[in-house]
Amino acid sequence: MAAEPSDDALLRRMAAGDEESFTTLYRRHQAAIYRFALHMSGTPAIAEDVTQEVFLNLIRRPNGYDGRRGALLSYLYGMARNLVLRSLASRPGVPLDTGDRPAAGDLFEDLTRRQLAAAVRRAVLRLPPRYREVVVLCDLEEMDYAEAAQVLGCAVGTVRSRLHRARALLAGKLRPRQGREHELSGV
Repeated sequence: MAAEPSDDALLRRMAAGDEESFTTLYRRHQAAIYRFALHMSGTPAIAEDVTQEVFLNLIRRPNGYDGRRGALLSYLYGMARNLVLRSLASRPGVPLDTGDRPAAGDLFEDLTRRQLAAAVRRAVLRLPPRYREVVVLCDLEEMDYAEAAQVLGCAVGTVRSRLHRARALLAGKLRPRQGREHELSGV
């Protein structure tokens, strides 16, 4: 069985007009780009638009990617990041789609799990973009710090510090209200 062609080889073929190479690249990376855009925006419509635009940009400018600077997926994440941030800036107050899906199991347990998942999604979406993107890349997409730094165009230490701050902010947003009211009242 022959090894699958690398992203670089597929991109070269795509630039030479091979449509099948584009289709392979799209199938290989579309889900990750969509998931990233959805986690960043909280809106399937924005995620779909961003994903489409990322791959249209790849078709329009196949030579825009430089393999010496990193993996193609990192390049695509970078494009998606810029498009999501631009989209969010132009659409203040975009409603959140929690996307809850019923799961098997005990009804109460399922409801609790869905409520917690929805609370986490809302908390992530309320983070400032620079913190949200490191949570999405490192915690949800499971990128290592170096890959995330490459996508974000910053130092690894910056990714670490932003992720630490983002997790602290999330913990604060997810802390039960009763505890915070008690702290605030001084009782």
